[in-house]
Amino acid sequence: MSRRKLKRFLSLHDFEAEAKSFLPKPLFAYVSGAVEDEQSLNENRSAFKQLSFKPDVLVDVSNVDTSIRLFGKKYSTPVGVAPMGLAAMTSYRGDVSLAIAAKNAGAMCIMSGSSLIRLEEVMDAAPGTWFQAYLPGQQTQIDALIDRVKQAGVETLVLTVDTPVAANRENNIRAGFSTPLRPSLSLAWQGVTHPKWLLGTFAKTLLRHGMPHFENNYATRGTPILSSNVLRDFSDRGHLNWEHVTAVRHMWSGPLVIKGILNGQDAAKAKSAGVDAVIVSNHGGRQLDGSVAPLRVLTEIIESADGLPVMLDSGVRRGTDVLKALALGARAVWVGRPFNYAATVAGEAGVSHAIDLIKQEVKRDMGLLGVTSVSGITARHVHRN
Repeated sequence: MSRRKLKRFLSLHDFEAEAKSFLPKPLFAYVSGAVEDEQSLNENRSAFKQLSFKPDVLVDVSNVDTSIRLFGKKYSTPVGVAPMGLAAMTSYRGDVSLAIAAKNAGAMCIMSGSSLIRLEEVMDAAPGTWFQAYLPGQQTQIDALIDRVKQAGVETLVLTVDTPVAANRENNIRAGFSTPLRPSLSLAWQGVTHPKWLLGTFAKTLLRHGMPHFENNYATRGTPILSSNVLRDFSDRGHLNWEHVTAVRHMWSGPLVIKGILNGQDAAKAKSAGVDAVIVSNHGGRQLDGSVAPLRVLTEIIESADGLPVMLDSGVRRGTDVLKALALGARAVWVGRPFNYAATVAGEAGVSHAIDLIKQEVKRDMGLLGVTSVSGITARHVHRN
């Protein structure tokens, strides 16, 4: 898609409808849906509506600085690209496109452990990309995975801790999605009726790189994305506990982040385990339905984290959402689905455009709020409705 055509996408919301028409139904359902009754998915957006702004006026906002510093590095924006599994199925070499676009924009990016491109390739293309690990169940497997991540040159490791068992994603079943995908006439029909995806993403991947596999859940290659008789194993995470986090802390010398915290007690445990930051997240409403919206518990978690940087994801769609989270004390926020849709629509160029859209919203909204730096956004700028 040309840059001229991308100009008609005016906000992150605009990418979704285009992605829906491009993707086969099972893949769009995987990205867009949540679990069960989607209470958490809806609450994530509703929580932002419960806050209103109290702007300062007659402030010189001719120079607004949207940059932040985290772990000794400067980023151009407090908005990062959240980890998204199977991104290489929704867009050609999706993980690489997301990471390169973020790097070029000076933004943070986390590569998903449930990805279909080897992390080494992404790190070569976009050094400085963070990596999200789903810890395997055995300590020897954990050790091997952490060693591999080190060798790949990863600097910041993110442990996602809210997936002890597979979630009840009924919408996936209804749409015909599974991991791995099972060959069927229905799935074949979805491919045939979405020729741009079939030729531009799937067939192109097969011809140039072979059948995609889960590449980064373990130190070794995992299952293929398309299989009639192989099941992806979620069972080995159920017994993981804080001792495993402590063990990783001993092995990992760089910044260590815990993603999936939703209460103050766990934030305090993360601090005791020696992690460097936490991400307040309910996995975009994709795990336990009815989980509290991260924005609602952000203040509680910041207090319990006792000085750790606290970030947030789940439901962020606008620059105003970013400012509300920052006002409550978040150091940064992460956006997932819209960047996935942007990659689907126009690859790296689409992601670059999407990042720029929200960067410009943040800058504009800061000016309207009457603040010139991210650190100037405080709780006094918001009102609870």
